[in-house]
Amino acid sequence: MDLHGKNFVGGELSAAGTVTFAAVNPASGEKLTPLFYESTPAEIDEAARLAGQAHQDYRNTPADRVAAFLEAIAEAIGALGPDLISRAQAETGLPEARLTGERARTINQIKMFAELVREGSWVEASVDRPQPERKPLPKPDLRKMLIPIGPVAVFGASNFPLAFSVAGGDTASALAAGNPVIVKAHPAHPGTSELVARAIRTAVQSAGMPPGVFSMVHGTSHEVGLRLVRREQIRAVGFTGSFQGGKALWEAAAARPTPIPVYAEMGSTNPVFVLPGALKARGVAIAEGLVQSVTLGVGQFCTNPGLVFGLAGEHLAAFTEKAAQLVTATPPGTMLYEAICSRFRQGSAEAQHLAGVRVVAHSAAPATSGQAGALLLAADADAFLAEKLLSEELFGPSTLVVSCGSPTELERVAQALPGQLTATIHGTEEDLARHKNLLAILREKAGRLLFNGFPTGVEVCPSMHHGGPWPATTDPHFTSVGTAAIKRFARPVCFQNFPDTALPIELQNRNARRLWRLVDGQLTQADL
Repeated sequence: MDLHGKNFVGGELSAAGTVTFAAVNPASGEKLTPLFYESTPAEIDEAARLAGQAHQDYRNTPADRVAAFLEAIAEAIGALGPDLISRAQAETGLPEARLTGERARTINQIKMFAELVREGSWVEASVDRPQPERKPLPKPDLRKMLIPIGPVAVFGASNFPLAFSVAGGDTASALAAGNPVIVKAHPAHPGTSELVARAIRTAVQSAGMPPGVFSMVHGTSHEVGLRLVRREQIRAVGFTGSFQGGKALWEAAAARPTPIPVYAEMGSTNPVFVLPGALKARGVAIAEGLVQSVTLGVGQFCTNPGLVFGLAGEHLAAFTEKAAQLVTATPPGTMLYEAICSRFRQGSAEAQHLAGVRVVAHSAAPATSGQAGALLLAADADAFLAEKLLSEELFGPSTLVVSCGSPTELERVAQALPGQLTATIHGTEEDLARHKNLLAILREKAGRLLFNGFPTGVEVCPSMHHGGPWPATTDPHFTSVGTAAIKRFARPVCFQNFPDTALPIELQNRNARRLWRLVDGQLTQADL
């Protein structure tokens, strides 16, 4: 399938600029064709103008039509067939099986949002009926629901070229909420992005949606993303990536004349606490699971467990020895693109030279250009607490085992951790009873707590929360995975004393959509 390398500005293809760039195969270093045109300021401005224009119509589109539109996107992505997988392989170095599974996840989460929209109760309609005779003051008629927030800028992630990219969870949830979307494609996989953008454009046309409901711009320059965020039509931002990138967008959005929310997922070290009972009973199995999790996808997951804490002693020593054997036997793997590989190598070198840190094991086989080997480091609690760098994310296949001298010291290192996407405890019921304070601390630190498992692998479902306190995300109230992700891109509006005919259909006396509504404090699907 031929690629054209152009920007998608509403329903038109555009290549007005002169700056171009090429995707690079991370496994071979080969530059891939075609060249892609970096979007110009005028193209970004036009995409924003069209999104603002489309919002006037799209926000009032009936739910069944929005659901059908989402399903058309899912169908069009599936219709891309093997071309999508082969291009994504060439641009990311990810294996076919991983990408095939990610495509299925992408399609399924789009369909999940279609079902959510069609059912409709996500708008959280609530009604408090009037009490005109109430003393000393009458109670008014109050009705509230969530409405679309406005055009959303979405930034594609490097490590999920499908599920967190052009048609990923941010785009799907923003469209489902009734908002136009402008995607800033990730420059490491522009061809993959173009193919998916074509599928969305096909769905826009077949579903009869306004052309400005979707645009996609290319660029390697930071200014492309910053200009997009600063456009007055943009009302929210979805981002998955580095702390530096997310923070820059967050600051730009806050500095606007009208500040807007940035929902940025910026990374996490995802600490694992291995308690004594678990270490004694199944230390070898935990070590095996840990190394599998650390090296999965060459460690390029935001939920990669980069820190392990345990009480010093023979069981932690045996656990570390087993993990070292497995790390040594793990072959190097190709990382997503050269810049990520370089940052990992540099960060690994810096960590190894910090006071109190020792290298326990690394992949025995040599790494070639673009590859990274697994790495296991160790330190004690004093060294960890003394060096802030050790608590920061090192994106790649590495982890640090920290030995603590007492339960109190375990609590100290937990208290010192910044906000996390996940925190894991391996233990027995007796361990949990003895370490209640530790669990209480971790509840304040992370968005998802795991027991006797590993954090890699994020289930896409209503009960998932993929978020956490700063710096894991910019807002711990929201998730970027699961149906609740839609609430990032909606805001509540209350209607007071409006006539029934002037209300949105979701708030009218007749519950035509049979939504679950909160009426006078009670959930019901009945008419009023």
